[in-house]
Amino acid sequence: MTDVFGLSHKDPSPASGQAPRHEQVVFCSDDRSGLHAIIAIYSTALGPGLGGTRFYPYESEQAALADVLNLSRAMAYKNALAGLDLGGAKAVIIGDPARDKSEQLLRAYGRFIQSLGGRYYTACDVGTYSEDMDIVARESGFVTGRTVAHGGAGDSSILTAYGVFQGMRAAAQYVYGASTLRGRRVGVEGVGKVGHRLVEHLLEDGAEVVVCDVSEHAVERVLARHPQVEVVADAAAMRLADIDVYSPCALGAALDDDTVAGLRAKIVCGGANNQLAHPGVEKQLAERGVLYAPDYVVNSGGVIQVADEIEGFNMDRARVKATQIFDTTLKIFSIAEEEGVPPAAAADRLAERRMSEVGRLRGIWLGR
Repeated sequence: MTDVFGLSHKDPSPASGQAPRHEQVVFCSDDRSGLHAIIAIYSTALGPGLGGTRFYPYESEQAALADVLNLSRAMAYKNALAGLDLGGAKAVIIGDPARDKSEQLLRAYGRFIQSLGGRYYTACDVGTYSEDMDIVARESGFVTGRTVAHGGAGDSSILTAYGVFQGMRAAAQYVYGASTLRGRRVGVEGVGKVGHRLVEHLLEDGAEVVVCDVSEHAVERVLARHPQVEVVADAAAMRLADIDVYSPCALGAALDDDTVAGLRAKIVCGGANNQLAHPGVEKQLAERGVLYAPDYVVNSGGVIQVADEIEGFNMDRARVKATQIFDTTLKIFSIAEEEGVPPAAAADRLAERRMSEVGRLRGIWLGR
């Protein structure tokens, strides 16, 4: 038996170490299409929950539930700090997308989203793409991350990379006194959809760039356009390299005890989710004098991009919103210094404050 409330209650929140319960957790099943999904809505204090749909072959329903609860909570904090009037939610579809994904399954999933009446807006995530969202949208009006042909934002990595660059500029301002990476040596670990776009921004700003990726093709793509970029063998070599900024843009948990102990960079700022391998790593970074730009702050450009679709997508408007990541990141560094806490804790406090203060206004009666 799956203990929904037990998992929701026991999983620690980013700041307090004790999370409130999720507002709603919905199990969705349609045997004929093979759909087995879970939608978790963490908070609607700021508005309907927004978060992508992850299609992944989880080893068990328990593992899928744990993941969707963690991801939905993280989306609440990300959306709050992005300045969006949206809450946090997430969904997972249990299965192998290469084998199990079908029009029938995606449309069945869309029916379940529609049944929530607008409490949840979905988008792309691991295992799902804009083309999939177009199919889901045939059954639901609460879908973002759609293709450009259908009025959507298309590839959200565009503003994800741009937002990471803004966060990195803020970190440079805080550490070096200038909001530029010119003359700085930046190591980008992972040059996939987000990483290769980040490299473009960095080179345009005058940075020296070092890269690595498990995919030789990804590295070759970067070198074909920018032969001046330096390549190191792997992630281990990157973390020990003589760099000013370490930018993890691949898998999560890049920052563990060993990595922090050997890290030579003064700034960590990247596009990967869940970069801290376990609680306490943020304190180790601070103790070593390494400035950590919280991942869910600087990589929020993607959610800003897909959220803009709700109003009717406009890239210029979304880019202006993503540019504000610079100011938000600087504000977090300032709060961290004033309150004597790591930036990750400061970011959590700022997000919780906005959810509390703005969410309180929903208690003002507007009449029928």
